Amino acid sequence: ALTGDMHAEPDAALFDKALPIFEKHYTELLLDSKPFPKVVEGLDAMKAAGFHLGCITNKVGRYTEPLLKGIGLAHYFDIVLSGDSLPEKKPHPLPLLHSAKFFGVPIERLLLIGDSLSDAQAARAAGCPIICVPYGYNHGEPVEGLNVDAVISDLMAVLPLIKRV
Repeated sequence: ALTGDMHAEPDAALFDKALPIFEKHYTELLLDSKPFPKVVEGLDAMKAAGFHLGCITNKVGRYTEPLLKGIGLAHYFDIVLSGDSLPEKKPHPLPLLHSAKFFGVPIERLLLIGDSLSDAQAARAAGCPIICVPYGYNHGEPVEGLNVDAVISDLMAVLPLIKRV
């Protein structure tokens, strides 16, 4: 937003001036966020099917926890990793490797459901499968062009593609 080009880096002084303004407004508007359609139904269905769920986001922790609690999603997740929870964040594989260890499963049995290039890169680097939804945060680029195992229309569409082993 500061450069008018999604891939450009803003001037450091401008960024330092803008960041506190962004953080103030982001904090004030955080709970205006709403889950995408069929997210709650998809989470309910996965939990009912016996899947253990985690949330891995690059959003910093001071926003992640209040957001998940505030929009009623926190109770779905056994683990929540924010962008500052570990020394590395996506696209680094560490959050996925950490999650596999947390759940006590081989990385090949961990499924990442994502929405972005950084998700696809993290999954491939970690060695786990990835399914993407076409909405979310992918810099305005379609996820169909990413190196993923499948693209689904919404979270409800994942259940026919996975099974509990």
